[in-house]
Amino acid sequence: MELINSAFCDEVKSIVNEAVVFIRNERLSFNQSAVEYKGTNDLVSYVDKTAEKILVDKLVLLIPDAGFITEENTLSITAKEYCWIIDPLDGTTNFIHGLNCYCVSVALMYKNELVLGVVHEVNSDECFYAWKDGGAYCNDKKIVVSSIDSLNQSLIATGFPYTNYSRMEAYMRVFDYCMRNTHGLRRLGSAAMDLVYVAAGRMDAFYEYGLNAWDIAAGCIILKEAGGKVTDFSGTENYLFGREILATNSAIHHSFLEVIQKEFDS
Repeated sequence: MELINSAFCDEVKSIVNEAVVFIRNERLSFNQSAVEYKGTNDLVSYVDKTAEKILVDKLVLLIPDAGFITEENTLSITAKEYCWIIDPLDGTTNFIHGLNCYCVSVALMYKNELVLGVVHEVNSDECFYAWKDGGAYCNDKKIVVSSIDSLNQSLIATGFPYTNYSRMEAYMRVFDYCMRNTHGLRRLGSAAMDLVYVAAGRMDAFYEYGLNAWDIAAGCIILKEAGGKVTDFSGTENYLFGREILATNSAIHHSFLEVIQKEFDS
């Protein structure tokens, strides 16, 4: 674990930035004819795939025997002490349509514990990052979660299910509750950005189901290092691979979890 420090994080940030520059340049001439469909609402293009290859080719040199969990399956190696978890372009649909909220998300896990995360938003050029016990930062400035301690004063982030609609009724009941009892909801189209915005105190909580580890891994450690709390809908730690997540500024976690559990258990 001595490997994980500020200097190592800087190396990861530099590699992530290479992918960010590539994505930014490709967007200038991107044509929707390049879009492929992994599912009805699950889009991908050569930009995702090439960005992932840029990341994998460089990260494999940092820790030669590390595993990889990647969205586009450039490299898939598990059961290693260290494991990279990569989303080369979180917010692909936004990218394709020219909406300015998409990012590169890279996390590092050590013995099943997240120990580093970098989330770099392409358009604003904001780089959020953290390493275990090192705090959380955005463009070299330390960030912390908000101090809001009541749901009715909170701004909530969420994402709409796009492949798994089996829990939509419960999801919409929580959505309805938040509409009536908070400052409102925002849907950015990137779970990684939702999480780091909670980490930076711009929003107070985020909930969604049906996500993959690469959608949330980097954002989760950044949020936790900023003072936030992350659980699944049962209040346990199975959020990374359990496909449900509640992430908050900590102060409202218990009260929001009660709402989640009431609606998803009913």
